[in-house]
Amino acid sequence: MSDIIFEVKDVHYSYLGKFPALCGIDMTIRSGEKIAVIGANGTGKSTLLQLLDGLIFPDHGQVIAFGERLLEHSQDNEKAAHRFRQRVGLVFQNADIQLFCPSVREDIAFGPLQFGIAEEEVKKRTQEVAQILDIQHLLDRVPHQLSIGEKRRVAIASVLAIDPDVYLFDEPTAGLDPLTVRHIIDFIVNANQQGKTIITATHDLHIIGEIADTVYVFGRNKSIVRGGSSESVLNDRALLESNNLLHIHQHCHENREHVHQHLPLEPHN
Repeated sequence: MSDIIFEVKDVHYSYLGKFPALCGIDMTIRSGEKIAVIGANGTGKSTLLQLLDGLIFPDHGQVIAFGERLLEHSQDNEKAAHRFRQRVGLVFQNADIQLFCPSVREDIAFGPLQFGIAEEEVKKRTQEVAQILDIQHLLDRVPHQLSIGEKRRVAIASVLAIDPDVYLFDEPTAGLDPLTVRHIIDFIVNANQQGKTIITATHDLHIIGEIADTVYVFGRNKSIVRGGSSESVLNDRALLESNNLLHIHQHCHENREHVHQHLPLEPHN
Protein backbone atom coordinates (compact mmCIF):
# COMPACT_ATOMS: atom_id res chain seq x y z
CA MET A 1 0.00 0.00 0.00
CA SER A 2 1.27 3.48 -0.88
CA ASP A 3 2.26 5.78 1.96
CA ILE A 4 1.28 8.87 -0.05
CA ILE A 5 -1.38 10.96 1.69
CA PHE A 6 -1.69 13.91 -0.69
CA GLU A 7 -0.63 14.54 -4.27
CA VAL A 8 -1.01 18.13 -5.44
CA LYS A 9 -0.54 18.34 -9.19
CA ASP A 10 -0.20 21.67 -11.04
CA VAL A 11 -2.89 23.26 -8.85
CA HIS A 12 -4.15 26.74 -9.64
CA TYR A 13 -6.80 28.56 -7.63
CA SER A 14 -8.27 32.07 -7.86
CA TYR A 15 -10.79 33.78 -5.63
CA LEU A 16 -13.86 34.95 -7.54
CA GLY A 17 -12.10 33.69 -10.65
CA LYS A 18 -9.88 36.78 -10.89
CA PHE A 19 -7.65 37.01 -7.80
CA PRO A 20 -4.91 34.34 -8.10
CA ALA A 21 -4.07 32.61 -4.83
CA LEU A 22 -2.09 29.57 -6.04
CA CYS A 23 -0.29 29.15 -9.34
CA GLY A 24 1.06 25.76 -10.38
CA ILE A 25 1.57 24.02 -7.02
CA ASP A 26 3.13 20.54 -7.01
CA MET A 27 3.58 18.63 -3.75
CA THR A 28 3.67 15.04 -2.53
CA ILE A 29 2.98 14.47 1.16
CA ARG A 30 3.63 11.08 2.74
CA SER A 31 2.26 9.47 5.86
CA GLY A 32 4.02 10.53 9.04
CA GLU A 33 5.74 13.60 7.59
CA LYS A 34 6.10 16.93 9.40
CA ILE A 35 5.81 19.72 6.84
CA ALA A 36 5.81 23.50 7.19
CA VAL A 37 4.57 25.93 4.56
CA ILE A 38 6.06 29.40 4.94
CA GLY A 39 5.77 32.64 3.01
CA ALA A 40 4.79 36.28 3.32
CA ASN A 41 1.16 37.30 3.71
CA GLY A 42 -0.91 36.62 0.61
CA THR A 43 1.27 33.87 -0.86
CA GLY A 44 -1.41 31.17 -0.64
CA LYS A 45 -0.53 29.21 2.51
CA SER A 46 -4.04 29.20 3.99
CA THR A 47 -5.55 28.53 0.58
CA LEU A 48 -3.41 25.40 0.25
CA LEU A 49 -4.65 24.09 3.62
CA GLN A 50 -8.26 24.67 2.61
CA LEU A 51 -7.66 22.75 -0.63
CA LEU A 52 -6.11 19.85 1.30
CA ASP A 53 -9.12 19.91 3.64
CA GLY A 54 -11.58 19.76 0.77
CA LEU A 55 -13.17 23.11 1.61
CA ILE A 56 -12.34 24.59 -1.79
CA PHE A 57 -11.32 22.97 -5.07
CA PRO A 58 -8.78 23.82 -7.80
CA ASP A 59 -9.62 25.84 -10.88
CA HIS A 60 -6.97 23.77 -12.66
CA GLY A 61 -4.96 20.72 -11.64
CA GLN A 62 -5.69 17.97 -9.12
CA VAL A 63 -5.60 17.31 -5.39
CA ILE A 64 -5.50 13.58 -4.68
CA ALA A 65 -6.08 12.44 -1.10
CA PHE A 66 -5.61 8.83 0.01
CA GLY A 67 -5.54 7.74 -3.62
CA GLU A 68 -8.78 9.48 -4.63
CA ARG A 69 -9.19 12.82 -6.37
CA LEU A 70 -10.85 15.48 -4.24
CA LEU A 71 -13.81 16.81 -6.18
CA GLU A 72 -16.59 19.12 -5.11
CA HIS A 73 -19.37 16.68 -5.99
CA SER A 74 -17.66 13.89 -4.03
CA GLN A 75 -18.50 15.82 -0.85
CA ASP A 76 -22.18 15.25 -1.64
CA ASN A 77 -21.67 11.57 -0.82
CA GLU A 78 -22.26 11.53 2.93
CA LYS A 79 -20.30 8.35 3.61
CA ALA A 80 -17.33 9.46 1.54
CA ALA A 81 -17.40 12.93 3.12
CA HIS A 82 -17.52 11.48 6.65
CA ARG A 83 -14.67 9.10 5.85
CA PHE A 84 -12.52 11.98 4.65
CA ARG A 85 -13.46 14.28 7.56
CA GLN A 86 -12.46 11.58 10.02
CA ARG A 87 -9.00 11.37 8.44
CA VAL A 88 -8.16 15.05 7.95
CA GLY A 89 -8.58 17.82 10.52
CA LEU A 90 -7.96 21.54 9.98
CA VAL A 91 -7.26 23.92 12.86
CA PHE A 92 -8.04 27.42 11.61
CA GLN A 93 -5.99 30.45 12.61
CA ASN A 94 -9.19 32.11 13.82
CA ALA A 95 -10.56 29.69 16.41
CA ASP A 96 -13.92 31.48 16.44
CA ILE A 97 -14.63 29.82 13.08
CA GLN A 98 -14.55 26.41 14.79
CA LEU A 99 -16.17 27.18 18.13
CA PHE A 100 -19.94 27.61 17.98
CA CYS A 101 -21.45 25.49 20.76
CA PRO A 102 -22.72 26.79 24.14
CA SER A 103 -19.82 25.20 26.03
CA VAL A 104 -16.26 23.99 25.44
CA ARG A 105 -17.36 20.47 26.35
CA GLU A 106 -19.98 20.48 23.60
CA ASP A 107 -17.57 21.91 21.02
CA ILE A 108 -15.09 19.10 21.66
CA ALA A 109 -17.83 16.47 21.52
CA PHE A 110 -19.52 17.83 18.39
CA GLY A 111 -17.30 16.19 15.76
CA PRO A 112 -17.24 12.66 17.19
CA LEU A 113 -21.01 12.74 17.76
CA GLN A 114 -21.55 13.73 14.11
CA PHE A 115 -19.59 10.65 13.06
CA GLY A 116 -21.83 8.37 15.10
CA ILE A 117 -19.41 7.61 17.90
CA ALA A 118 -21.19 6.37 21.03
CA GLU A 119 -21.87 8.99 23.71
CA GLU A 120 -19.86 7.19 26.40
CA GLU A 121 -16.84 7.01 24.10
CA VAL A 122 -17.26 10.70 23.26
CA LYS A 123 -17.31 11.60 26.95
CA LYS A 124 -14.13 9.60 27.45
CA ARG A 125 -12.42 11.29 24.49
CA THR A 126 -13.49 14.71 25.71
CA GLN A 127 -11.88 14.16 29.10
CA GLU A 128 -8.73 12.70 27.54
CA VAL A 129 -8.13 15.52 25.06
CA ALA A 130 -8.94 18.14 27.70
CA GLN A 131 -6.24 16.64 29.88
CA ILE A 132 -3.71 16.50 27.02
CA LEU A 133 -4.23 20.20 26.24
CA ASP A 134 -4.67 21.25 29.88
CA ILE A 135 -8.16 22.68 29.43
CA GLN A 136 -10.12 20.57 31.94
CA HIS A 137 -10.97 23.75 33.85
CA LEU A 138 -12.53 25.24 30.72
CA LEU A 139 -14.96 22.46 29.83
CA ASP A 140 -18.05 24.23 31.16
CA ARG A 141 -17.03 27.70 29.99
CA VAL A 142 -18.63 29.57 27.09
CA PRO A 143 -16.10 29.52 24.21
CA HIS A 144 -16.48 33.17 23.17
CA GLN A 145 -15.48 34.28 26.69
CA LEU A 146 -12.06 32.60 26.47
CA SER A 147 -8.71 34.17 25.65
CA ILE A 148 -7.17 33.73 22.19
CA GLY A 149 -4.78 31.08 23.49
CA GLU A 150 -7.54 29.19 25.31
CA LYS A 151 -9.71 29.25 22.19
CA ARG A 152 -6.81 27.93 20.10
CA ARG A 153 -6.32 24.98 22.46
CA VAL A 154 -10.06 24.23 22.46
CA ALA A 155 -10.05 24.31 18.64
CA ILE A 156 -7.17 21.83 18.60
CA ALA A 157 -9.05 19.67 21.13
CA SER A 158 -12.13 19.62 18.90
CA VAL A 159 -10.00 18.18 16.09
CA LEU A 160 -8.01 15.86 18.37
CA ALA A 161 -11.26 14.30 19.60
CA ILE A 162 -11.91 13.08 16.05
CA ASP A 163 -8.43 11.46 16.01
CA PRO A 164 -7.60 12.20 12.34
CA ASP A 165 -4.61 10.80 10.47
CA VAL A 166 -3.65 14.29 9.24
CA TYR A 167 -3.53 17.58 11.12
CA LEU A 168 -3.54 20.85 9.18
CA PHE A 169 -2.53 23.87 11.29
CA ASP A 170 -2.99 27.43 10.04
CA GLU A 171 -0.71 29.80 12.00
CA PRO A 172 -1.18 27.81 15.23
CA THR A 173 1.04 30.05 17.39
CA ALA A 174 0.08 33.48 16.03
CA GLY A 175 -0.57 36.02 18.79
CA LEU A 176 -0.06 33.56 21.65
CA ASP A 177 1.93 33.82 24.87
CA PRO A 178 5.15 31.74 25.16
CA LEU A 179 3.62 29.07 27.43
CA THR A 180 0.70 28.42 25.09
CA VAL A 181 3.11 28.31 22.14
CA ARG A 182 5.09 25.67 24.02
CA HIS A 183 1.95 23.61 24.62
CA ILE A 184 1.04 23.70 20.93
CA ILE A 185 4.56 22.82 19.78
CA ASP A 186 4.63 19.90 22.21
CA PHE A 187 1.27 18.71 20.91
CA ILE A 188 2.44 18.82 17.28
CA VAL A 189 5.66 16.96 18.08
CA ASN A 190 3.88 14.30 20.15
CA ALA A 191 1.17 13.77 17.54
CA ASN A 192 3.81 13.23 14.86
CA GLN A 193 5.68 10.77 17.09
CA GLN A 194 2.42 8.80 17.27
CA GLY A 195 2.37 8.55 13.47
CA LYS A 196 0.21 11.54 12.56
CA THR A 197 0.97 13.58 9.45
CA ILE A 198 1.42 17.27 10.28
CA ILE A 199 1.18 20.19 7.82
CA THR A 200 1.63 23.65 9.32
CA ALA A 201 1.34 27.05 7.67
CA THR A 202 3.23 29.58 9.76
CA HIS A 203 5.09 32.87 9.89
CA ASP A 204 6.92 31.84 13.05
CA LEU A 205 10.21 30.57 11.67
CA HIS A 206 11.61 30.01 15.15
CA ILE A 207 9.34 27.00 15.75
CA ILE A 208 9.99 25.31 12.40
CA GLY A 209 13.05 23.39 13.58
CA GLU A 210 10.78 21.52 15.99
CA ILE A 211 7.55 21.18 14.03
CA ALA A 212 8.86 20.36 10.54
CA ASP A 213 11.42 18.21 8.79
CA THR A 214 10.52 19.55 5.34
CA VAL A 215 9.74 23.17 4.46
CA TYR A 216 8.09 24.64 1.38
CA VAL A 217 8.58 28.35 0.72
CA PHE A 218 5.76 30.13 -1.09
CA GLY A 219 6.68 33.24 -3.08
CA ARG A 220 4.84 36.35 -4.19
CA ASN A 221 4.13 34.59 -7.49
CA LYS A 222 1.83 32.22 -5.50
CA SER A 223 4.02 29.22 -6.25
CA ILE A 224 6.64 27.16 -4.43
CA VAL A 225 10.03 28.81 -4.81
CA ARG A 226 11.92 26.28 -2.71
CA GLY A 227 11.40 23.00 -0.90
CA GLY A 228 13.93 21.30 1.32
CA SER A 229 14.95 20.31 4.82
CA SER A 230 14.10 22.76 7.57
CA GLU A 231 17.79 23.33 8.30
CA SER A 232 18.72 24.09 4.70
CA VAL A 233 15.83 26.52 4.24
CA LEU A 234 16.26 28.32 7.56
CA ASN A 235 19.97 28.85 6.94
CA ASP A 236 19.50 30.31 3.46
CA ARG A 237 19.65 34.05 4.11
CA ALA A 238 19.22 35.03 0.45
CA LEU A 239 16.11 32.87 0.11
CA LEU A 240 14.49 34.20 3.28
CA GLU A 241 15.39 37.81 2.52
CA SER A 242 14.07 37.69 -1.04
CA ASN A 243 10.77 36.29 0.25
CA ASN A 244 10.37 38.78 3.11
CA LEU A 245 10.89 36.16 5.81
CA LEU A 246 13.91 37.41 7.73
CA HIS A 247 13.22 38.54 11.28
CA ILE A 248 13.93 42.20 12.04
CA HIS A 249 15.49 42.69 15.47
CA GLN A 250 15.92 46.02 17.25
CA HIS A 251 18.27 46.51 20.19
CA CYS A 252 20.30 49.16 21.93
CA HIS A 253 24.11 49.51 22.03
CA GLU A 254 25.71 52.41 23.90
CA ASN A 255 22.43 54.34 23.97
CA ARG A 256 21.96 53.95 20.21
CA GLU A 257 19.20 51.94 18.58
CA HIS A 258 20.30 49.33 16.06
CA VAL A 259 18.06 47.39 13.67
CA HIS A 260 19.29 44.30 11.87
CA GLN A 261 18.10 41.06 10.33
CA HIS A 262 19.03 37.63 11.56
CA LEU A 263 18.35 34.06 10.56
CA PRO A 264 15.88 32.04 12.66
CA LEU A 265 18.65 29.73 13.83
CA GLU A 266 20.96 32.57 14.86
CA PRO A 267 21.00 33.79 18.48
CA HIS A 268 19.75 37.30 19.31
CA ASN A 269 22.69 39.54 20.19
